Amino acid sequence: MESRLHKKALTLSYFTVGYNIIEGVVSIFAGWLAGSIALVGFGLDSFVESLSGGVMVWRFSKHGRISDEEEEKVEKKTARFVAYTFFVLGAYVLYESIKKLVYHEIPDKSLVGIIIAIASIIVMPFLFYMKYKTGKAIGSRSLMADSKQTLACCFLSVALLIGLGLNYLYGLWQADPIAGLVIVVFLIKEGYETLKEEEVCS
Repeated sequence: MESRLHKKALTLSYFTVGYNIIEGVVSIFAGWLAGSIALVGFGLDSFVESLSGGVMVWRFSKHGRISDEEEEKVEKKTARFVAYTFFVLGAYVLYESIKKLVYHEIPDKSLVGIIIAIASIIVMPFLFYMKYKTGKAIGSRSLMADSKQTLACCFLSVALLIGLGLNYLYGLWQADPIAGLVIVVFLIKEGYETLKEEEVCS
């Protein structure tokens, strides 16, 4: 039973990495074309999430073959790196969002971005539930923590959809960089919580 649950955890982690990489590539490309910092920021967050998911893939693929101490050591180092990455990306998105508001850099409308946000709002809650349930069943704090990042991504998608939707439907271009600022809050919060989790594990 435990072996089956670990395989399920590994499958969920693979899916998380694959989905986030695709989401990140499409979001950044669509954001670059439209000049949308909210969409670019969302895509950057997806790449960092894929790094976090990659740690879960490594951990569950090595389950039973390396010691718990080795698993913890690698996870702590990676968690620290992921946390600092969130902070750096947060600073970049903050700068770009403020710059666009100050200089009135108006982004184009992005239907692709809206579709990405809607897809994420549909997929992420289900993925969160499956990861949290599996993590609880096998007693994996790291998978449960990772599931919370997945849930945060869902809230991020809502902020993105509102920003892109207001620009697309009503031409409120300010909604895009403002959504970018909301994404900054999520990035900093996720970075802080990742560091906090790493300290607790220590």
